[in-house]
Amino acid sequence: MRLLRAARGRGRGPGAGPGAGPRAGPAALSQALRLERSRRSGSALVFPLQGLARCLLPGAEAAALGLFQPGLAALRSAERLFAAGPGHAVGYLSSAVRMEHAPPPALPEVCFIGRSNVGKSSLIRALFALSPAVEVRVSKTPGHTKKMNFFKVGKYFTLVDMPGYGYRAPEDFVEMVETYLQKRQNLKRTFLLVDGVVGLQKTDHIAVEMLEEFGIPYVMVLTKIDRASKGLLLKNVLGIQEFVKEKTQGCFPQLFLVSSVEFSGIHLLRCFIAHVTGNLPTVEDS
Repeated sequence: MRLLRAARGRGRGPGAGPGAGPRAGPAALSQALRLERSRRSGSALVFPLQGLARCLLPGAEAAALGLFQPGLAALRSAERLFAAGPGHAVGYLSSAVRMEHAPPPALPEVCFIGRSNVGKSSLIRALFALSPAVEVRVSKTPGHTKKMNFFKVGKYFTLVDMPGYGYRAPEDFVEMVETYLQKRQNLKRTFLLVDGVVGLQKTDHIAVEMLEEFGIPYVMVLTKIDRASKGLLLKNVLGIQEFVKEKTQGCFPQLFLVSSVEFSGIHLLRCFIAHVTGNLPTVEDS
């Protein structure tokens, strides 16, 4: 019932809706690396958390920030998964409002959930930017996604865009999302998106409680980092880092920072998705 109240919250809340179309940025890893080399500030696009690492909690907590640090070979392998080509179809698969309408659980799967104005569809569009034929609708109006939208990445995995909770959530949000999370046997990881400008909100805490109660492994992704000042971003990262350490058990300790406009962190997130779906088994050694 708590999640039901969160899903139907009427306040739009702080923060803006999804940003401009993400395909203007360095969608390809090679573009991002060239842009990084041209910057005096050093690496920020591929590993955006490194720019804040010196300011974060020292010791063991800081070590958790580098749990997933793939090399270039792994990053390039993951990129190839997200790029459609001959014999490798990447695109929209189907939509569903009930589990019986969902596609068969034949492949490893990941899902993305978050508040209705967190920029979820924009992020998914950025992940698929190397496959321009993939249609991911992005609206300036929060709460646009009303169904579970399934995308298939070749024969390797599926990715699900879940309806947002909070403002303009679907009436059957709770039944749809909770049933999916509890019964989808091929679900490998849930990505909980948090607005990088406003940080963790009450509805996010409720979502965390739900994931912890169900025993579902998840990871937090901080969106819209291009809209936050470095000081504000650092404040929110520190707050989430402490929250994950003290209040969670099923959350991956490393936070992922992304910008769907500048493509910061997109290449690393692609690689992590490939890893958790079993399509990058040697990432730690790459």
